[in-house]
Amino acid sequence: MRIIIAIAAFLLAAGTTNAAEIKALISTAMKAPFEEIAAQFEKATGHKVSAAYGPTGGLAKRIADGETADMVVLGGSQTPELMKQGKLAAGSNTDIARGMIGAGVVKGAPKPDISSEAAFKAALLSAKSIAVTDPASGGGSGVYFGKLFEQMGLAQSLKPKLKLAAGGPNGYAATFVARGEAEFALQPIPELMAVPGIEVVGPLPGAFQNVTTYTASIPTSAKEADAAKALIKTLAAPSSAAIYRARGLEPG
Repeated sequence: MRIIIAIAAFLLAAGTTNAAEIKALISTAMKAPFEEIAAQFEKATGHKVSAAYGPTGGLAKRIADGETADMVVLGGSQTPELMKQGKLAAGSNTDIARGMIGAGVVKGAPKPDISSEAAFKAALLSAKSIAVTDPASGGGSGVYFGKLFEQMGLAQSLKPKLKLAAGGPNGYAATFVARGEAEFALQPIPELMAVPGIEVVGPLPGAFQNVTTYTASIPTSAKEADAAKALIKTLAAPSSAAIYRARGLEPG
């Protein structure tokens, strides 16, 4: 209720009256909180939000290739790169949430010890199968693990035991774990939480952790920029903080 009141108050102050359809491209890890906040935004404003979800890299490529959208939420370095290319409106970017990478197992299954860097390395080596996002999908965590395993000197040792997920909301790495095809999954904690039957072991330790900032921006191709700005303001509002935390993210 508080978030709806906050949205309504903002719109009264802004003088927003005309309903619009906002086309949004949203990074997979932000799917659950975005859907909840967008639904409340729609009720409060009369605007409609039409969202597509996918790996950050894939969404960024779509924008770079000329696809039109009214707003995007991307993780990591993709936003500044698209800004340099002139694909996102200057000054439109707002950091709305941060997320960590973690490990997940089937509820009730033994949990790997990932409490320290040494323990995490040992867990990787002792596991018979590990699910991660395929780097080729453009998913940020998949690209990250590809580089991390190389840096750890484990790329060749781990290659035969990796289960590569397609990425996006229909291709979570944790789905392999839920089906009994992998011992544990490594991916953003919000994505682990999105798969029924999965229990989060915890965040990766120390230097192996990778915190991703999710940034909302308005493409230069936007047709409903004013409505998109109102939605971004709502996503960044203090009233949305509890929704992010409930989905494994930190606001701002």
